Amino acid sequence: MKILPLFAALPLLVLAACGSGSGGDNASAPAGSVKAVSAPAGANWLETVSATPEGGVRMGNPNAPLKLVEYGSRTCPVCGAFGREGTQPLEQKYIATGKVSWEFREYLVHGQPDVPASLLGKCVPTAVFFPILEQMYINQQPIEEKMSSSQGQALFQRMQNAKPQEVAAAWADYLGYIDFFKQRGLPEDKARTCLADAKALDAILQGMKAGEAKGVNGTPSFFINGDKVDAISWDQLETVLKARGA
Repeated sequence: MKILPLFAALPLLVLAACGSGSGGDNASAPAGSVKAVSAPAGANWLETVSATPEGGVRMGNPNAPLKLVEYGSRTCPVCGAFGREGTQPLEQKYIATGKVSWEFREYLVHGQPDVPASLLGKCVPTAVFFPILEQMYINQQPIEEKMSSSQGQALFQRMQNAKPQEVAAAWADYLGYIDFFKQRGLPEDKARTCLADAKALDAILQGMKAGEAKGVNGTPSFFINGDKVDAISWDQLETVLKARGA
């Protein structure tokens, strides 16, 4: 996949794509019909986290009856609202019971500023992937303000024809991501190595392409057991989970 045209074509804030309605299948099952599944002795489903062949990171019972997949953007305000409101109840009420697993897949809905956010978010150990994701959403407001400022718009214009590695480094510095990740244990030299990792970026773009083939056209987009569901907020998603028997 060619990378540079993506940067040149996407506007700085594709708000129509961030929070667009999901549409899809909200099939139902008897309430509470999905039974809890105990973790193996000495294990905890909230600490069972691994990378997936599709390029995502999954928390929870790998064989959970309800497999939730989210395509999300770390700079999308609607994803941020879901992350702040939904992460804890999703984990404590549904993932910890073994009923639901949650896989997060990167989707660069805002183009340039999403690139360093995703590359650095995937640069950390899998054990802290989801806590870091939640913290990025908690700290999202100043990022949004910088992105939409005149300086952010000017940076977007300057970077339209830049190399992907230059784009990632410039936005990481401007948005303060290097310091954010340093404070959470990621050394600066490793962070900058991850920002320059062309293979990692290409894997994210390939994952986006695969998502689009399934009907992903905005963030957040949720799937349960392969079915795209009508939800973009935690309240909506929890309603669907309950309708599926969780």
